Amino acid sequence: MSETRGVVLSGTGGVWSVRAAGGETLEASMRGRLKQEGAGLKLAVGDDVTVARDSSDAAWAITAIHPRRGTLARRAPGGGRGERIVAANVDQVLVVFAAAKPEPHLRMLDRFLVIAEGNDLPAHIVFNKVELVGGAAAIDALVKPYELAGYTVHRTSVKQHIGLEGLHDMLAGRTTALSGPSGVGKSSLLNALFPGLDLRTAEISESVNKGRHTTVGALLIPIPDALGGFVVDTPGLREVGMWGLPPASLDRCFPEFASFLGECRYGDCEHETEPGCAVRDAVARGEVSASRYESYCKLLLELRDIPKDWQ
Repeated sequence: MSETRGVVLSGTGGVWSVRAAGGETLEASMRGRLKQEGAGLKLAVGDDVTVARDSSDAAWAITAIHPRRGTLARRAPGGGRGERIVAANVDQVLVVFAAAKPEPHLRMLDRFLVIAEGNDLPAHIVFNKVELVGGAAAIDALVKPYELAGYTVHRTSVKQHIGLEGLHDMLAGRTTALSGPSGVGKSSLLNALFPGLDLRTAEISESVNKGRHTTVGALLIPIPDALGGFVVDTPGLREVGMWGLPPASLDRCFPEFASFLGECRYGDCEHETEPGCAVRDAVARGEVSASRYESYCKLLLELRDIPKDWQ
């Protein structure tokens, strides 16, 4: 029997593309015994696996899924119960939104950031298509709450080649999951950063100002760079649900709250109406963005509505 280690690049219909240690791409299905032994464990893009076959003309089969070092997960779509693993063995998340066309939905951006924080993954932000916004002041207004929170924010334009070098250096040598809604230019960014990828892109529909889906499923892309690394191009997500996050832990997913959390009058303060709340005091002083605080309050209400046995 011949076998090799590899990483899952993509999968559809029970057939998975696996990049073997030697660099070749193998098509493999999951061995039946592994399905039974790993009941509840679903294979994901980015998984480190062993593939094997009995003879040179036999089909490859995935025989082992090795422990994950980190995952990007969200709640199953459609109001379903349980989590959906978007990608496994991720080092960091890059959340990409357009500065315009489509207009940035900052509540959704905050939701993506909370999901990254809840998965213990470092997050970076890109505001793409900055050439469509009139002047630096408009971009600064978008960026300010997130830089105040401590996030690294990249301002990029594919058409004008703005901010691409710094973004390239941040991606090189790491496995990065790109998240964000449809139409913000994730695939165009990757094509500009790594020529030759030729990922499919689509224009924005002027009638609805929303992007058409161009990435059908998560795709792990080897970076054609001397430093190596991978980028996970994820589908544009119209629905992003949090999973596995108790309401009491939400405040720890807002980095700008960190220095104030031990200063509230009550140890179980949820930073809504309680007297002596250090977080609300920081908002009043302008040390925490009011818009980010509003996102926290809305997400807290949402988490409280999730049945406890689903969290």
